[in-house]
Amino acid sequence: MTTGTETLWHPFAAMEAVKHSQTVVTRAEDVWIWDSTGTRYLDATASLWYANAGHGRREIVDAVTAQLRKLDAYHLFTDFANEPALALADALAARAPMAAAKVFLTSGGGDSIDTAAKIARAHFALTGQPDRTVLLHREHSYHGTHGLGTSLAGIPGNRVAAPFVPDVVQTAWNDAELLEETIREVGPERVAGFFCEPVIGAGGVLPPPPGYIEAAAEVCARHGVLFVVDAVICGFGRLGDWFGTERFGITPDLITFAKGVTSGVQPLGGVVASGAVAAPFWDTPGMVFRHGQTYSGHPAACAAGLATLELYERDGLFARADALEGPLLERLRGLADHPLVVEARGGTGFLGALELVPDRPGLTGQVANAVREHGVIIRPMVSALGFSPPLTATEDHLDQLAEAVRKGLDDLSR
Repeated sequence: MTTGTETLWHPFAAMEAVKHSQTVVTRAEDVWIWDSTGTRYLDATASLWYANAGHGRREIVDAVTAQLRKLDAYHLFTDFANEPALALADALAARAPMAAAKVFLTSGGGDSIDTAAKIARAHFALTGQPDRTVLLHREHSYHGTHGLGTSLAGIPGNRVAAPFVPDVVQTAWNDAELLEETIREVGPERVAGFFCEPVIGAGGVLPPPPGYIEAAAEVCARHGVLFVVDAVICGFGRLGDWFGTERFGITPDLITFAKGVTSGVQPLGGVVASGAVAAPFWDTPGMVFRHGQTYSGHPAACAAGLATLELYERDGLFARADALEGPLLERLRGLADHPLVVEARGGTGFLGALELVPDRPGLTGQVANAVREHGVIIRPMVSALGFSPPLTATEDHLDQLAEAVRKGLDDLSR
């Protein structure tokens, strides 16, 4: 008998229902997971958007094991460091799209958002602009569920447990002119940063309109606002590059990352800061950025990160993501004729969504459960179904995905 069924509190779950019915995952390999009954499923979401290199990569496991045998754990506070953390910071900075990049390591995406927000505000306080405290975010945005991430939430249902962090303002998700209008209304001299997912993820997989990312970055630069890219979902191959920004040709001021940096094998995240943003912290005598997590730069997590970066390059997985983004969208568009489907979205990276009809509450969860009965795991979101398979998937897997979704939709139509 599986223990914990009456005590484990699940994230984002209706526990009254979940406590009576849990899917206990027991093992995983490449694009597949198995539950405690021995049933195999295609993991069409790479778990929570993170198993980009596929599950069960022995190279990552071996790197973690070797590191644990050498140095199991030690912190990075004050002047302490460890070899994997130093090497990973170098590797990430070398791949970042900004000059003289610095890397602050965290334990995950929510930590990274809080860190970036604090860096943005503190940067201006240290450079003689203490009134720049306002943080902008977009409709439908998801930036985690920590204090600042909840305040930056563009998904209304995620804005729970008010009061929120002050000086946070929402703007349109798809219009750079409205972004500039928002900045002018707030006052450019008060705005510290603009948080932007290159492709909005949990808010519905919303690819940016053509030219939007480039125009938004230019607006921020013109008004001295830090452009903060949330690459927690979009980074490490999901958009075919390292940080989800390179395809747009922009140079952000800050980048938050997590998930794919270890392919989810270890909890790890961080913030990449441009040299200009980091300079006040690095060059001011006696300056201490009083922020950090106990497990920042955990040696085993950093060893996993280094091994994962090597896998992405060795196996050409970013090119594979580029090659599969079109076929995934093609499969989703093939489902757009279903009476329960309103729209298929994708084409900017190896992720996509099906928007469902709005007049059936709870439909996304019902369809996801129905599709699971046909052997495929997909992600129910507010009004859409999300898809983000591991980068190791093939077109045959996409065919299986489309077939299972069609059957699940049909089951709910009856």
